[in-house]
Amino acid sequence: MSNLIEAANATSGVPLMRIIHPSDFSAASRIAFIHALKIALHAKAELEIVHVHRHRAGNVSDVDWSDFPEVRATLARWNVVPAGAGAEEVAKTGLQVRKILSAERDPLESLITYCEKYPPDLLVLATHQREGFSRWLHRPVAEPLARRAHAMTLFVPTHGNGFIEPANGASNLRRILIPVDHRPNAQAALEECYFLASGLNSHAVQFRLLHMGTEKGFPTLYLPHHPGWKWDTRLMAGDPVESILKEAADWSPQLIVMATEGHRDFLDALRGSTTERVLRAVRCAVLAVPATS
Repeated sequence: MSNLIEAANATSGVPLMRIIHPSDFSAASRIAFIHALKIALHAKAELEIVHVHRHRAGNVSDVDWSDFPEVRATLARWNVVPAGAGAEEVAKTGLQVRKILSAERDPLESLITYCEKYPPDLLVLATHQREGFSRWLHRPVAEPLARRAHAMTLFVPTHGNGFIEPANGASNLRRILIPVDHRPNAQAALEECYFLASGLNSHAVQFRLLHMGTEKGFPTLYLPHHPGWKWDTRLMAGDPVESILKEAADWSPQLIVMATEGHRDFLDALRGSTTERVLRAVRCAVLAVPATS
């Protein structure tokens, strides 16, 4: 398509300085932690692992710090640091890790307040943590947190496989699906794809741009260039959600990247039962990226 322009000098997306991963300490949330750690390691970013204990405010006496995900043990398993390495060995990688613990009656509101006070460049959230939901107000946390935090958010399904191997930290990011339209502008989503895929040493990646409409109405986009990467397009008609689900089922991407914008963004458009339908139906991660103007 003439309105798809290969950019020789592609930008690398928004620099990731602060990555926040809320954890409820459940086994289901561990896969999201693995993704947060791997991305933070690549970006040499500060990773903040936040746990809000649902209890009387300020009372964390019955929480064990050892319940936090094991950063050094995971890095050692990935052969990034030696077994038994101390904090100084982790610091040499450029990675900074902070573990934050608080007790509040409403964990969701506490997390939102924290993100407003310390805005993240990326939120990494486990979705459909059934165990976590029962411990966190018996309601979903990931979707409203992402919507109100106004940050780029990676949703990692607890019932899927993700794109980072927990055992060795290797990336299996090979297929990325990107729904595109004139609004919201998907250029930022493409640039974040470049940052993520190139940083994870994904050398052979197939990108698929999915447009709801005709070829004539396809938006103008600048495609990041990288050796071994391929881009193709699909045109579909009908309900956008149904089209995304069908393409995801047929093509089996490891990641779906969505541009989001205002009150008509991906998260707002897919509330309630539709949100449940999308995030439960796809067995891959979803990256929601705030659109460029």
